[in-house]
Amino acid sequence: MVATPLVYDPYDYAIDADPHPVWKRLRDEAPVYYNERLDFYALSRFDDVLRAHLDPATFSSAHTTVLEMMQPEPSEFERSLMIFMDPPVHTRYRKLVSRAFTPRHMATLEPRIRALAGRFLDEFAGAGRGAFDYVDDFGARLPVMVISALLGAPEEDEPQLRQWTDDMLHIDPGEMLGSHAMAIQRASHDYWQAHIDERRRHPRADIMSELMTAELEDDDGSTRYLSDDEIHAFSGLLSAAGNETVARFLGWSAVGLDRFPDQRRKLVDDPGLIPNAVEEILRWEAPSPIQGRWTTRAVEMSGAVVPEAAKVALLTGAANRDERMFADPDRIDVERQIPRHVAFGYGIHFCLGAALARLEGRIALEETLKRFPTWEVDHDRCEMVHTSTVRGYAKVPIVT
Repeated sequence: MVATPLVYDPYDYAIDADPHPVWKRLRDEAPVYYNERLDFYALSRFDDVLRAHLDPATFSSAHTTVLEMMQPEPSEFERSLMIFMDPPVHTRYRKLVSRAFTPRHMATLEPRIRALAGRFLDEFAGAGRGAFDYVDDFGARLPVMVISALLGAPEEDEPQLRQWTDDMLHIDPGEMLGSHAMAIQRASHDYWQAHIDERRRHPRADIMSELMTAELEDDDGSTRYLSDDEIHAFSGLLSAAGNETVARFLGWSAVGLDRFPDQRRKLVDDPGLIPNAVEEILRWEAPSPIQGRWTTRAVEMSGAVVPEAAKVALLTGAANRDERMFADPDRIDVERQIPRHVAFGYGIHFCLGAALARLEGRIALEETLKRFPTWEVDHDRCEMVHTSTVRGYAKVPIVT
């Protein structure tokens, strides 16, 4: 028999539909994989991915964390985003923007999240209303409304904000982020600028108003208020990252719990298992399975050398299915003891909104299982989202 060549291409729709067989081969055969055509390395074993996340001095984010955007000298726009920064600048910005995710803010959001989840799901509960799209009608709507509430955007703008996020991240076969993304950025910029201008005239009790009064410490020790461009960068990051990843998580929840109905029954019988189930589903399918890094020096990983100034894909989605870390990793086990996973990254770039994502995920599953203890996914009508950084479903039709 002739072995099939090992090829991993994150832009290949066929691979993206189910990358786990390829990722398993990477872990077993080429834990430090090099794609010559696209000129990037990929780390797939849990220990290697975790090590890279914990070593930002070697695995830099300053050249962006998106493979197709990486270049020796990032643009000014790319330098303005916190996720594309290294310490010490990253440290100062992260400390400031973490104000959006304090326990006080999370506590105030829980009743709103539960009310929104119940309102959306009640549209489809009851006799004769047992078929709907779990992502399109629920999973993608909920996080947009939550993030919009954080930023102070009006509820009626939710469809437009959600569409911009989906369109910005979508990539057709053979295409890189390009002109369509720039057009969306301009439209989104104009939208948020109007809100910034309005908040400067009339502050409110929302994160955008708080950011305007927050003081940032510069390199020389002086402090200043954020510029409009910096507020744009923060609000855009919160909106896009918070909306997309939670929507994908809920899509995977619907598909995964249908695939493992015995685990769904456990959650119906004991809702106290739901917080751990959120962690397990995140481990099983990370909504953001690839994070890019740029090496600042040559480094040895799993017996191979990644050279200096190399693009590196940290395959968190592969790492979370590593048999060296998790027994029977392809199965959802809502009672699994999970010492740690890397679905939210790790280290200094650990997802700032992880607490909010976990809160939304827990409440969404609680409210879903109250109303729908069982469902069946119509797999023939499911549709995937295709991006280089986020993986999941755009549509998951279910019958309850």
